Amino acid sequence: MMTLTQLMERFPTEDSCREYLVEKRWSKGVRCPRCGNERVCRLTRPWNWVCTKCSKGVYRFSPLVGTIFENTNVGLRTWFQVIYLMCQSKKGISALQVQRMIGAGSYRTAWYMCHRIRAAMQSPEFKKLAGFVEVDETYVGGKAHNRHGGGVGGGLKKHQGGRGMAGKVAVVGAIARKGNVICKVIENTSNATLDAFVRQAVSEKVKLVATDEHAGYRFLDGRLPHEVVNHSHGEYVRGNVHTANIDSFWSGLKRGVIGTFHKVSKKYLPLYLNEFSFRYNNRKDGDMFALVVAGS
Repeated sequence: MMTLTQLMERFPTEDSCREYLVEKRWSKGVRCPRCGNERVCRLTRPWNWVCTKCSKGVYRFSPLVGTIFENTNVGLRTWFQVIYLMCQSKKGISALQVQRMIGAGSYRTAWYMCHRIRAAMQSPEFKKLAGFVEVDETYVGGKAHNRHGGGVGGGLKKHQGGRGMAGKVAVVGAIARKGNVICKVIENTSNATLDAFVRQAVSEKVKLVATDEHAGYRFLDGRLPHEVVNHSHGEYVRGNVHTANIDSFWSGLKRGVIGTFHKVSKKYLPLYLNEFSFRYNNRKDGDMFALVVAGS
């Protein structure tokens, strides 16, 4: 795994960054990003090509076209630093901290870069989860005075978690033990909503689907091998039946939201789910940085 110093030594110039981007984006040769034509001509202007086969006429492009780096005044070396920092920060890194570390001109610039990188962290390949799968829902966000124990005379301190749902956003997730996690923002935890998520995320060849006692999972009975742990009665594990892995993922997500970002809006929460899911799903990959650049 590279250190930040090694990253900067590997990419000492903007040209070295562009060369790496071309290699990751077009490993089999440069193609037109608009029509996919392989027979493109390189122009005398550095890092520019032209396609004459496009239906809309002659099309000139650079490696930045159609990527998260397009239409920004920030150099690729700086982008690469921020990608590295976000890949290596287990609990995430705030835009304010990014601004301090890279000397970005404004907080807005750093915030914009972080969100674009989160968008690039969404995997284009989707495979349904199989084997032993845990499914659970949780609530993210909310103001401290809305949480259980908060408000005047309450025992809850600022930024401390709580079990109340006021002001929070519902999220559902599924995790394959020793495998990947899939999660998304949902409007409610009704039977129909949870059923649609499980059908989308979990393979019919699954060996076991473990959930808590939430009534919304009753639809699984008879359709998939489904077992329940009754948390409200103090039961958290019964043989292979538990939700410890998805609970651990939620714990990491919430620690990041509360401790690093402090507040995440419903509008942008899917991007943060991208980030935490990406890091979890690629935790064993030695070069997460390359995956983000390739998917940019």
